[in-house]
Amino acid sequence: MLYAILCYHDEDFVGSWSKDQDEAVMKKLAVVQDKLTSQGRLGPVARLLPTTAAATLRKEDPPLVLDGPYAETKEQLLGFYIVDCKNLDEALDVARDLGAANPGGAYEVRPVGVFRPGGISA
Repeated sequence: MLYAILCYHDEDFVGSWSKDQDEAVMKKLAVVQDKLTSQGRLGPVARLLPTTAAATLRKEDPPLVLDGPYAETKEQLLGFYIVDCKNLDEALDVARDLGAANPGGAYEVRPVGVFRPGGISA
């Protein structure tokens, strides 16, 4: 089963890291990613650009486009992983490994239903 591990953190805090601090965290995360890759369990990974580069489409009539994200939260979605795990417990173990490499924030773990024209498979 595929699981999405959504990475939330305080964007201003992460953005305040020096280049060296950021590279140190990315190096720790690479260890987890390399392990998952060698096991054939790592799917797409994305580090999102800052929310200042975002736009939101509000589904109104007519649709309304807003600059930036439309979330009133202290933490922002900064990226995600797609991992192949046997069950939720295994996916949570991966999230724990990621959390040990990049402390702070939160990881939301959700099963992924893959959309294919004509149906959905899990």
